[in-house]
Amino acid sequence: LFEEESIRAAASRHRKSAAQIVLRWPVQQQGVAAIPRTTKKERLTENASIFDFSLSDGEMEAIHALGVANSRICDFDFSPAEPWD
Repeated sequence: LFEEESIRAAASRHRKSAAQIVLRWPVQQQGVAAIPRTTKKERLTENASIFDFSLSDGEMEAIHALGVANSRICDFDFSPAEPWD
C-alpha cells in the first residue's frame, strides 16, 4: 500500500510519510475509527502527527479507489491472528 502512487504523491505533497497518509485517510472520514499499532517508540510520534494536515477531496478519492469491493487494503500479515470481522 505504501508504494501506491496516490499514497506516495500525497506523502510528497504534505511532507509526511506514506504511513501517515494511510493513517490520516480513515481518521478524516466521518464515522470511521483508526486503531494504529506500532512496536517501535519512534513510530508513536509519527502516528500522532497526523492532525496538522488534511487530505484533499481528490486525495481521499484516489486512496478510496484503491479498495476493492468486499476486501481490505491492509497488510494481513500484520493483522491479528483471530478473525475480527
